[in-house]
Amino acid sequence: MKKKIKYNYIVIEGNIGAGKTSLATMIARDYGARLILEQFEDNPFLAKFYVQPERYAFPLEMSFLTERYNQLKHELAHPELFTSFTIADYYFSKSLIFAQNNLNRDEYNLFQQIFSIIYDTLPRPDLYVYLHVSIERLLKNIAQRGRDYEKNIHTEYLEKIQNGYFRFMRQEKYIPFLVLDINNIDFVKNRGDYKKLTHIIFSGDYTPGITRTRKLT
Repeated sequence: MKKKIKYNYIVIEGNIGAGKTSLATMIARDYGARLILEQFEDNPFLAKFYVQPERYAFPLEMSFLTERYNQLKHELAHPELFTSFTIADYYFSKSLIFAQNNLNRDEYNLFQQIFSIIYDTLPRPDLYVYLHVSIERLLKNIAQRGRDYEKNIHTEYLEKIQNGYFRFMRQEKYIPFLVLDINNIDFVKNRGDYKKLTHIIFSGDYTPGITRTRKLT
């Protein structure tokens, strides 16, 4: 079911375990979109970070910064002829959001300088969809998918990341943000819930700033 979409570049974002990759993949499949997925599982520092965060935070964040930049720079610079739009399961600003929570002050100041140099060289999305999920449900989702290196993720860390996303959305003035409260639905298992989400995403006319929906049921 390929439909004419008014957006050229859509980002699906959210906290750890929110379901962003699942939703982006489903939309790409159903709407004939080009899919960009974050390549994180091969990062050599990720598992080490969750065990020894103070030791591995800076190399982890720097490696993610370069990997995300290289991937987006390559993918977005070479559009595909036979896809209607591009959808990604992350946005480059994710690097700064996580770095704010994972790095000490001096490390973060250096990281921020590097980030700022390259941030404006990448295109901004036409629509940024944020999947809002409670911390309790995030922890349940993380446990269900059973990644060993995520076993040490705790409530406080997820709360800090969530606050970082909201802080970014409040500060960024040039991107349309659509915040979807999906605590009461299951778009992966329930086709009706999935259609609710896609209808809201594609039927609305969103302008720069934050648009919040009521909790979906």
